[in-house]
Amino acid sequence: MTELARGQNTTIGTGAVTVSVSGAKQGTVDLMVFQLGADGKVRSDSDFVFFNQPASPEGAVRLVAADRVALDLTAIPPAIERLSIAVALDDSVTGSLASVPGLGVVVAHPAGTATAKALELTTERAAVLLEIYRRNGEWKIRNVSAGWDAGLSALVTEHGVQVDDAPPTPAVDQSGIRTVAGEEKLSLEKRQKLDLRKREVAKVLLDKGEPGVRARVVLVIDKTGSMSRQYLKKRIHEVVERMVPIAVQVDDDGTLEPYLYAQSFARLPDITVHEAEEWSSTYLHISGVHGGIDYKRIGGFNDERPIMGEIISSLAPGAPTPTLVLFFTDGGFNNKKQISELMKEASKLPAFWQFVGLGKADYGVLERLDTMEGRTVDNAGFFSVDDIDKISDAELYRRLLSEFPDWLRAARAAGIVR
Repeated sequence: MTELARGQNTTIGTGAVTVSVSGAKQGTVDLMVFQLGADGKVRSDSDFVFFNQPASPEGAVRLVAADRVALDLTAIPPAIERLSIAVALDDSVTGSLASVPGLGVVVAHPAGTATAKALELTTERAAVLLEIYRRNGEWKIRNVSAGWDAGLSALVTEHGVQVDDAPPTPAVDQSGIRTVAGEEKLSLEKRQKLDLRKREVAKVLLDKGEPGVRARVVLVIDKTGSMSRQYLKKRIHEVVERMVPIAVQVDDDGTLEPYLYAQSFARLPDITVHEAEEWSSTYLHISGVHGGIDYKRIGGFNDERPIMGEIISSLAPGAPTPTLVLFFTDGGFNNKKQISELMKEASKLPAFWQFVGLGKADYGVLERLDTMEGRTVDNAGFFSVDDIDKISDAELYRRLLSEFPDWLRAARAAGIVR
């Protein structure tokens, strides 16, 4: 008997195969199979085998019991490259798949038997346990053990099955990890990466005593000429990708409110979780016209006052929802006195400013934020990184978010935030 670790694969013989799933029980943990083409999607909803549709169109995949599937690999259509063996908790069941005792798969095939335990599941309510796929004329199996906190709707949407509706509002699971609409449109790999990053964000906030905090999240990015290397190396794309999990976990609607700035600024369309990559390709440039915005009009040299003034003008004392400003720049803050006065003015308002320096530069006034006098509360933090690609998610989110909860408590005590 072969036992597969998570991600491990092995070859199986062609012919009759039986897949048994321990822990599967109709109405509690539902078992299902997706027949998938080269694009990772079903050809039609008839390729989705479950208790209400217990056989595939050609009969090669049959759900013969609540916990068992019979396969005839010789009859799988040539257009089908992969079968996903999946489970999902019924909507009436609380908790996650991690609490299902002994969840796993046993595959009886012509060449023997293989097992694949469900490993490393935590808060997922739906998951792909096993893949059966073609490779160089042979059939193979892989222990996947990965899934979706959002449950069945996210699982079936990922595999191309049409559903009546997507999750309309953000949901929070028992561990405090948040899921927003659009996550179900991500690939499995991207969803896994997003989930890991959300957990790191949640961990920082939990450790700092603000596990369920909600805030408007604003992203400001320097678009001056000296930033050209950061854009060329796609490090700003990386910035956007790694800020999205903060918005998903913290922002009321799970989106980032973005701005590019130089001498002037441009308010760009909100960044949603499933469109972040396309957004970055459209808007992360130094020059030209993109998305109908003339980048030349934004300018090529630093002047932080207009963009800071714009954000300050949007704030109202005593607001119920605070604002978290994530401000990325490579320095060059020349109007030190005026910027200091703006930060003093902003200290009376419900926003925390987290400045991040990119590359090796002279950051001037930013490096003195912690000792700046004349503020109602300490409303800003600063750190710099030579190369953001080389800092781990855990360390990046710790640096970005550790001071925000301290400010929030001080702001509440001062009546700045309700």
